[in-house]
Amino acid sequence: MNIRTKLFVFIPILVILVSSVTYFIFHSSKTIQESYNLMMERILVYKAISSQTQDNLRTLSNYLINQEESTYHDILKQRGELQALQRTLRSKMHTSINLTQITNYENMLDSFLEKEIEVLEASDVQGLQSYVALYEETEKIAGMIREQGQSLVDLELTNYQPYYKQILVNSQRMNSLGLSLFIVNILMCIVFVIWLSRSITRPINALVRMAKQISKGNLHITPPQFRHDDEFRILSDAFHQMLANIRELIAKDKENLERDRLVKELELKALQSQINPHFLFNTLNVLSKLALIEGADKTSNLTISVSNLLRYNLRKLDQPVTLHEEVEHTKEYFAIQHARFRERIHFELHIDEAALEQQIPCLSLQPIIENAFVHGVEGMEIGAKVSLTIRQAPDRTVIIIADNGAGMTDEIRRSLLDVDRVAPFSIEANSRSTGLGLHNVFKRLRLFYGADDIIGIESQLGQGATVTLRLPILKGGLTHVPDVNSR
Repeated sequence: MNIRTKLFVFIPILVILVSSVTYFIFHSSKTIQESYNLMMERILVYKAISSQTQDNLRTLSNYLINQEESTYHDILKQRGELQALQRTLRSKMHTSINLTQITNYENMLDSFLEKEIEVLEASDVQGLQSYVALYEETEKIAGMIREQGQSLVDLELTNYQPYYKQILVNSQRMNSLGLSLFIVNILMCIVFVIWLSRSITRPINALVRMAKQISKGNLHITPPQFRHDDEFRILSDAFHQMLANIRELIAKDKENLERDRLVKELELKALQSQINPHFLFNTLNVLSKLALIEGADKTSNLTISVSNLLRYNLRKLDQPVTLHEEVEHTKEYFAIQHARFRERIHFELHIDEAALEQQIPCLSLQPIIENAFVHGVEGMEIGAKVSLTIRQAPDRTVIIIADNGAGMTDEIRRSLLDVDRVAPFSIEANSRSTGLGLHNVFKRLRLFYGADDIIGIESQLGQGATVTLRLPILKGGLTHVPDVNSR
């Protein structure tokens, strides 16, 4: 039996048991309460009739003395109220065991009402002595009604004594039943909780022991077995499958580690055959000084530019720089390209000095400008132009890199902006490039500033290209640039 079935079986049993006893107690209490209410209603009717009879008698006396029209109307109104009480009493007679006494009581009310009419008629047509005698009879009947009402109240209370004793007995019985029910429920709940907890904790403990063995590296442990309809069977099967997957992954990792070890050995041998960049940097410095001594100023300046470019590229890419440093690095790159292309290419710089303290990832501008050279204006024989514009906006630093070269298709433009996928166009895979592609630059910028809307590209075939960077203002504070792959 699984956990869900256990809960669905035992919890309804407890609820039905509690509900049954509760309904029995409620029904017994309701019966006793109804009997008590009926008895109290009759007692209240007796009291009301006695009070209303005395009110009628006083109003009748006032009328006989004053003979006022308003008093006569009050008598008629009070007669109607007394008759309504008489009808109420008649409707409750069937629930009483004092039917004879109530019948006599009702006849007295009829006699009182009749005598009241006779007094009113006698006061109009007969002498004083006649209606005084009738009034005395009416007063006498009213006294009898009061006495009979009190007698009926006493009878009702006397008759209710067995009910009261029964209420006490029922109360004691219900208290005993409630206590018994409480004890039975407590015992059943304890038994059920112990049974259910043991059926849950035992499999969990077995799975915990298995998990501890796995955490210690024992991947050949056998998972515990459970019944087919048990939820823990699913967990056990999941552990079994997990162990199989871990063993398979470990085997694959061993193969990959061995393959990576061989690759690293080959890479190390390849690196050993390359020129140390720092050695090359020092050599370029020596060549620039030698050219200066020999009077080759242009050669010296070009060598210095190449040396500065190399030194800047040797910096750690995870450290941010200022726009001022990026612009100076770009100027060195411009100088080298000018030495190559001479008058074929014209360079324009429009720099707002107020924006040069802006923080930016290292090597962000030069790859974009290099892309403008390599893929934009390199093939132009005359009139080629590349411009770098930096201006300060209220909430952004705007950088615009534009050329009037070959441009690009809209498909390539969208591919460059979609840095989350590998571009299907190998426009950056150029042996003349520094190796830091536009995808890498754009992705580093978005990660560094935490925004996706900072890069825009406008271009059409044959009409050049414009790359716009709208960088959030950031001056100091960050010391790390997120690392991404260069391709």
